[in-house]
Formats: sequence, structure tokens, C-alpha cells
Amino acid sequence: MAIITLTTDFGHKDHFVGAIKGTILNNLPEVSIVDISHAISPFNIQECAYILKNAYRSFPIGTVHVVGVDSELSPENQHIVVLVDGHYFVSANNGVISLITSEIQPEKVMQVNIPNLNSASFPVLDVFVQVACHIARGGKLEVIGKPFDALRELKEFEPRVTNDGKTIIGNVIYIDNYGNVITNIQRGLFEAYRNGRSFEVIARTNKIKTIHNSYNGIINYNLEKGQRRGPGDALALFNSASYLELAIYKSDQNTVGGASTLLGLNYRDTVTINFL
Repeated sequence: MAIITLTTDFGHKDHFVGAIKGTILNNLPEVSIVDISHAISPFNIQECAYILKNAYRSFPIGTVHVVGVDSELSPENQHIVVLVDGHYFVSANNGVISLITSEIQPEKVMQVNIPNLNSASFPVLDVFVQVACHIARGGKLEVIGKPFDALRELKEFEPRVTNDGKTIIGNVIYIDNYGNVITNIQRGLFEAYRNGRSFEVIARTNKIKTIHNSYNGIINYNLEKGQRRGPGDALALFNSASYLELAIYKSDQNTVGGASTLLGLNYRDTVTINFL
């Protein structure tokens, strides 16, 4: 069975997601449609790329991923199809695919070129769905596109190594449902420069000197309950996607707050690691 996933910033209040799914089903009644997320912050390319990168590998090879964020066609935001890691991504050329292709060379990059196709106000429905259904039927990319060699990259969010390898300066790229703060510092970069040294993670006025393997790694179960660190305490770990994450143990963004509010961190804010 063909699979088409949807990742958008459309939310669920409006008709957009329903119209997309209905059109797909009209074209391919037997297709399986999977929502990755429709809660991407509006036009937030980095957030979309983070979520998509960490979700797509869980799907079978050959899955078609429709990316509906900042999709309006322009001379600088072309409609493209990228075949990478055995998966098809239908998107605008806005940089969202670059977090995937930065690690894995794409097999094909095509610019969508379908004559007489209206893509003015709702390109995800009018263009991306048509392309996704064509691919899901087994159609060739060359039928709906032409080779493209100007894939846009997101470079502004790469962490920097300074101070002769003693400092890594990263940025917040995503805040999750719990208010946990994810940075662009990955485990591999951290280990490459650590060289056995102790370290401190600095986020505004907060310093964390331990990186745990799990959220409850903050708890020392050898201590009496009243002496343990636990709910409400800040911690750092490399999450399941191997990105450095700052969290408040058992936080609730809607009540007591999460790391983003309690540590005072927002999208793009700086997080620094100093090796001592």
C-alpha cells in the first residue's frame, strides 16, 4: 500500500488538511495517509525540518512526504521533489530538506514542471498533492519535473566551535510540547571535542554540568526521596535524535511551565558548552 505523509503549518481549525486528504483519496482511494504534524509554527522552516528529519526514517522506503510549509511558488521558492534515503519529499525549495540532504546525498532533485497547473493560492493542494499521487502510483519523476541543482540550504543554524575547540556555541531550533528546548548541538560534535574533559552547559544564567542518558537520569535512587533531585529540576540530555536537549523533569508547559519558560529560552537563543 502506498503511503503519503503530511507535514504542514495549517493547524486543524481550517479546511486545508481535510481538503488535502479528500483530494488524495479521490485520486488514490487505497492510499494510506499519515499526519506527521500540522502544528508547525507558521513558516518555521527549521522546526519543520527538525520534525520531518526525525520522523521520516520510521516509514517504509518509498513513502512520499508532502511538506506544506512556506510553499507559495516564487522565482526563489521553486516547487521541488527530492529522492533521498529511499524517500520522496515534495516541498518548496525553502531549505526544509537541507537537514536531511546535509547528511545523505540525494539520489534525485527535480523541479516540478507540470504545464497549465494552477498553483497560486493553495499550492499544497493544487501541486504537491498531484505530484505525490503521481509518485505513489509508481510514476517517474521525469514525467512531472526536470533536474534541479540549486537546492537551498539552511546554514545559519550550524553550531560554531570556537576558543581552540574549548567552546561550542549552538542555538535553540525547536521547543516541544513539554516546553523542552532542543538545540542544534549533536552528540557526535560534542564527543569529537570533549576529549574526556569536564564541561558546563550554559543557557542564559543557568549552568548544567551533567548530561544524562534519560530524563529520569537526574534522580539518584540511592538517596532518600526527600533528598533526591526530581520534578521541577533542570537537566540536559542527548535526546532520541541525538540533539542536546534542556528539560525540566516532569514539566507541564500549560501549568508550571517547561524549560523554555523557566530557563527563559526561545527559538534561536544561544546555548553554549564550555570544556574545562
